[in-house]
Amino acid sequence: MPPIARNIIGVVVGILVGGVVNYGIVVLGGFLIEPPAGVDPSDMESIAANIDRYKPIHLLVPFVAHALGTLVGAIIAARIAATRKMAMALIIGVFYLLGGISMIMSVGGPLWFVAVDLLLAYLPMAALGAKIGGA
Repeated sequence: MPPIARNIIGVVVGILVGGVVNYGIVVLGGFLIEPPAGVDPSDMESIAANIDRYKPIHLLVPFVAHALGTLVGAIIAARIAATRKMAMALIIGVFYLLGGISMIMSVGGPLWFVAVDLLLAYLPMAALGAKIGGA
């Protein structure tokens, strides 16, 4: 298989698996840490309207989901990629960073969470995933 094809497959599979990990943690987290009373976690408008009621413990779940989804996706991308493993893993990080920015713009959140999430959950986890994945 040509190296470029393996690199593309690595990125696509990394994005898909990372998304499944992210979603799974969000769903599981909803059972472990209940959202504030009256918030429907399946409704983005409900979350956005009540984001000021979220405590740090409630925001731990999305941070962990973002970080581990990115990490796992980057590991997979780096392992599958034939060349430029770090670059393929960082593509995963940028992809999820753009998703995180989009989510912050639509839902909002406290400034400390926005900073921690955007600065720590995506590109650093992608770089770590690349290292773990063999870059």
